[in-house]
Parts: sequence; structure tokens; C-alpha cells
Amino acid sequence: MAEGADGAKRRQPAGRKSRASQHKKSSSSRSHKYGVSCVAFSTNNSYIVSVGYQHDRTDNSYFVTAGNRHVKFWYLDASKERRTSLASCLAVSENFIFCGCADGVIRVFSPSNLQYIATLHRPHRLGVDLTSSQLPASPGAQYPDTLALTFDPAAKHLTCVYNDHSVYVWDVKDVGNVVKLYSALYHSGSVWSVEVYPELSDVSQACLPPSSFFTCSSDNTIRLWHADPPTGHRNLYSNDLLRILYVGENTQHLQAEGESADGKAGIRVLGISPDGRHLAAGDRCGNLHIFGLEFLDELVKIEAHDSEVLCLVFSPTSTGVKLLASASRDRLIHIFNLEKNYSLEQTLNDHSASITAVKFTGESPEVRMVSCGADKSIYFQSAEQTADGLSFSRSHHVVEKTTLYDMDLDSSRTHVAIACQDRNVRVYNVETGKLKKCLKGSSGDEGALLKIQMDPSGSFFATSCSDKNITIFDYESGECVATLFGHSGE
Repeated sequence: MAEGADGAKRRQPAGRKSRASQHKKSSSSRSHKYGVSCVAFSTNNSYIVSVGYQHDRTDNSYFVTAGNRHVKFWYLDASKERRTSLASCLAVSENFIFCGCADGVIRVFSPSNLQYIATLHRPHRLGVDLTSSQLPASPGAQYPDTLALTFDPAAKHLTCVYNDHSVYVWDVKDVGNVVKLYSALYHSGSVWSVEVYPELSDVSQACLPPSSFFTCSSDNTIRLWHADPPTGHRNLYSNDLLRILYVGENTQHLQAEGESADGKAGIRVLGISPDGRHLAAGDRCGNLHIFGLEFLDELVKIEAHDSEVLCLVFSPTSTGVKLLASASRDRLIHIFNLEKNYSLEQTLNDHSASITAVKFTGESPEVRMVSCGADKSIYFQSAEQTADGLSFSRSHHVVEKTTLYDMDLDSSRTHVAIACQDRNVRVYNVETGKLKKCLKGSSGDEGALLKIQMDPSGSFFATSCSDKNITIFDYESGECVATLFGHSGE
């Protein structure tokens, strides 16, 4: 009997076994929470099966499989019962059953009798610091859920995929002493921007090694990668990933299904200063984050826009000024002064729709800026030195018949090539605003041009199209040089 909150005596749900001849209780098992609906003995009297009420759902002592003409009950050893909130995948061999569960757990069972054997090591915790010299053992840490397993019985290797898009390969020759062979930590959401660390004339002034590049994603992280093959052991988790910068403390965005429903999560665009000292990041809430690349710490956070930031660009060294321009869906361009701790210099509101690209060009004192957007407009701005600082004013305005998605300057920085929705690349003179030529920007007849990148030598340009292809063209003749495939999304 048990006493309730009202003082009344109530019976606890329990199964009892009695000897029929002596009418005495021989054992009792309290495994159900809400009640026992029925009990039954097996034919050999070795097992007793009890069924609880529909709200019970706490009896994990057995499960049933149905074959062609047989129904089989599988009984688990209650003394070694291992519970988990979710089990999502299985890998089965002659000797082992691997069960992938929530929170990075992988249980190992015997296929002959389903006896529990071992639990494998968990992967990295969410929000892991790659520079840590040893695997963290924080009791309150969260781990990614196991999504998929595959087992190589010949090599005794178990490959695991987790819901933060990380991949691990474990050597399970000895399940009591599992060894990690390989791991890779990828973005768990859409990758929106890639920025390569610039090659500096003075290598000693570089904050990062050559061939480094940054990526940003909807998972609210910025990741620093290294393109060259590893020369030594870099960290415990990845051979090509150097650091992860976490923007915000919410680690749920690191899991694939954890992206926020309001669409506000994620870093949308990146920009690196010409001297290689600062990294600018724009998020989907309209904020700017400035990181110092020497220690990869956040220096400044600016609440710049009312909507997501779509483009960031630093003024090149040739302009003689140190400016950062940010543009957004809120139709505004903000210009910040690096020498005044990124204070706001000017706001331009010429565009009537989302701004998709901004570029600085010219040489001091003739500094220019070009912008384009979804309003099908191209604005050419010229800078003038005033008592309050540098001020940009409109010099030319061109309106096209198609949406303009991206642009880049040629090697001379006197012409700008613009990727258009109609799959053409239009080239304009920056000083006069006149159209110089129109080139085909895609090898296909579907989709729209989303990005364009000029070759530093000025000989070629590359475009990405919504038909999932990347195409390289000769800049002078417009001839298609190569087409690249492989992406499954835009």
C-alpha cells in the first residue's frame, strides 16, 4: 500500500508470483507505474510477461519481432538495462549490434541474446574548443545525436554520422578499448560565405598561415580551415579545421534540426580586412561582429541593420582609406571608419530594395563605390573629403531590366562585372557608368546567376548559377572554359 497526497491508501501496481499449492507469495516485481493489465507465463515457465496500461510506457524488459509465420519475444537483462530518450539507427554484424542513440551514445549488444556488451565513447561536445589539449569531460555537456551507423566487418571499423554533420570512424576490434581513427567537424547548416585569407607582402605580419580560409553558416558558427595537407597533429578532432568561432551561446543551432523557426539564426556574410588583422561578420539579425584575427576574439559588435546583412566589403589599400561598408535587406548601406573603432561615417539610402553587392574602387583621393540590388539598379558613388570626413554622393544611376545578384571588379579595378538574373554578365565602366559589354554567364538555359568572381590575373571569371553548376569563362571572348558539377543545392 502507498499513501497519496490526500492521505488515502492506494495499492502500488505490481506483479506477484504465488505457489498454487501453498497459496503463498514467492516473489514480487514492481516494474509498472500506472497498473498491470495482464500477465502470462511462457510455455517453459522460464519467463513471465506483464503488460501495463497505455500510459505506462516504462516497461523496456522485452520487445517483439514478427516474422513470416513466427512472433518472437526478445527479453533484455533488467540488471543491465540501458535506457535512452531516442534510438535512431542500427548496424548489425555476426558479433555485434551497434545501436545509435541520442546525446552521442552508441550501445553495443550481442546479436545472439541481445545482452548488453558496452557503450562506446561519445564524440565532441556541442560548443567544443578545438584548441583544447584533451577531450572534455563536463558532466552537464550536450552531445550531438547519432544519426547513422555503418560497420566494416573486415577492418572492424564503425563509421558514425551525428546530427551536427560530424563524422567519426572508430576502431572496434576491442569494444572495451575503442580507438578513434578519424573525425571531421562540418557545418550543420547552410554555408553562406567563404573568405580566403589574403596573401600579405610581409609574411611576418600575417595572423594566420597561408591557404587559410573562413566559412560561415546558419549554425551560428564561423570556421577557420586550412587547405594544405596537414604537416603534423593539429587538434583532436580534425586535420583541416583549425578553429570554430561560436557567435552566441545557444548550441541548439549546431544540430541540424535546431535551426530557429523564425529564420534569424546564422552568420550570413564575411569580410577580411586587407591587412589581415580583422574579420567582419554579418548575421541574420542585422548585427556586425568584428573579430581580431591575432587571437580570434570579438572586438566590436554593432547593431547596424534592421534585417539580415547581405554583403560586407573593406576598402582596398589602393584607395588610401580604411572603411567598411555593410548592406542589408533594409535597403541601407552603412560605411564605418576602421581608424575610429568602426564608428559610423555615413548611411546611404538610394536603393529601394535589398542590396546584393557593394564594392570600393579608385585611388586616393578619387575613391569610388558601386552597389547593386534587387531593385535592378546600379549606383555609382564618388567620395569627397569634407570637414566631417569622407562623404559619398551619387554620380551615376543605371537601371536594368533584371535583378542584379552579385558583382566583382576586374584586375584593373576600372570595370565592374555584374551577375544578373537573366544569366548574363554585364560589364560597366566604373567612372562613366556606361555598359561596356554583355557576356553569357551560364552554360545552361535555366536558373539565375547568383555569384561572380574575377580571376586575379583578369583572364577569367567564374559564375555560380541556381542550376547548381559553376562555370568558368574567358573574360575577353566570353567563351566557356570549364563547367563544374557536384553541389546538390543552390
